[in-house]
Amino acid sequence: MTEPLIGIHDLSLATAHYRLDHDALARHLGVDPAKFHVGLGQDAMSIPAADEDIVTMAATAAQPIIARHGGDRIRTVLFATESGVDQSKAAGLYVHGLLGLPTTCRVVELKQACYSATAALQFAAALIAREPAQQVLVLTGDVAKYALGSTGEPTQGAAAVAMLITAEPAILRLDTPSGLYSDDVSDFWRPNYRTEAVVDGKLSVEAYQHAIEQAWADYRYRGGRDLSEFAACCYHQPFTRMAYKAHRHLLHHAGSDAAPGTDLDSVLAAGTIYNRAVGNSYAASAYVGLASLLDHRDDLANRPIAIISYGSGSVAEFLSGVIEPGYHQHLRSAANAGAIARRRPITYAHYRELHQVEIPADGGDHKIEQESTGPYRLAALSGHRRIYESAEGRHHSSSLIQGK
Repeated sequence: MTEPLIGIHDLSLATAHYRLDHDALARHLGVDPAKFHVGLGQDAMSIPAADEDIVTMAATAAQPIIARHGGDRIRTVLFATESGVDQSKAAGLYVHGLLGLPTTCRVVELKQACYSATAALQFAAALIAREPAQQVLVLTGDVAKYALGSTGEPTQGAAAVAMLITAEPAILRLDTPSGLYSDDVSDFWRPNYRTEAVVDGKLSVEAYQHAIEQAWADYRYRGGRDLSEFAACCYHQPFTRMAYKAHRHLLHHAGSDAAPGTDLDSVLAAGTIYNRAVGNSYAASAYVGLASLLDHRDDLANRPIAIISYGSGSVAEFLSGVIEPGYHQHLRSAANAGAIARRRPITYAHYRELHQVEIPADGGDHKIEQESTGPYRLAALSGHRRIYESAEGRHHSSSLIQGK
């Protein structure tokens, strides 16, 4: 019996309600905007409204997928994030309820810094290999937040990506093998008692480069493609210039150093367009890059691409896939670009107010005023419960479902 081809059948992107342009940030900090536009490769960053979080962004990303394909065959929802809203309950359960998915479904949250979406993709593929008729909804989304005035502040951002993983996919079929690497490195972490991460910037860049180098070596050892075979590479992008830095490092390690003037843009640029606009989205970052690549290249049918995933701490994976013929017919290019274009620009003062918003921790009843205009929002907190509502005004929370 022939094993089924497995991969990404549908993909959708969502981001936050607001954006802070890096020109505005540069004016406030009194620095040359080129430090951000050229040095980091960033033009703006998505900033969530007070009534937005990873749940609302992920549900917004997944909604059109469910509208197109239905949810009856979805047996598993995997939510990859490092911005979890609860230490116990999976954020995906809120999304499961908002989307009206079947109760005959497992829902799990995955965490490993910026890597976990790739783990979710691979776990989904394994489930489908076991039972090809089922579908898996992979959700990934994060809000990247750093202290005001810190070196990480210009690399903040927010976005979510939803992917439907199936047999006989319409967009991308996954290859085997992939290359793996893990090591205990303290380059970026966030203890439970902190709302912002602790970062060793220099070590993080070094750890990233070393991890992808080792993942690439494992990939090649297991019979993977040569680097020259890939039509494009999608890297995890804490900032888009990191993709270029990482690719040059990998070329050097593979013995294919990029000569001065080498056109790295042909392999990388299309996959950085969305990330340049939304900023870092942690676990979603590489897949925001994949959405950007698919939406901006029209020459990928039957060609292999690479996804290079890294999560501080650290775990890396080098995986590859082949783009399906006719993939353009299944993309959401206009909707993805529209989600980014609709963001409202804000002043630095407004951004600072949002940055300092804290979720009440007293267990009382707190209504959250509406700011965002998406299909889902965080409407209130009550008794330590998060209550979400759709644009139609339907509330969703465990307490309401139980009739309390």
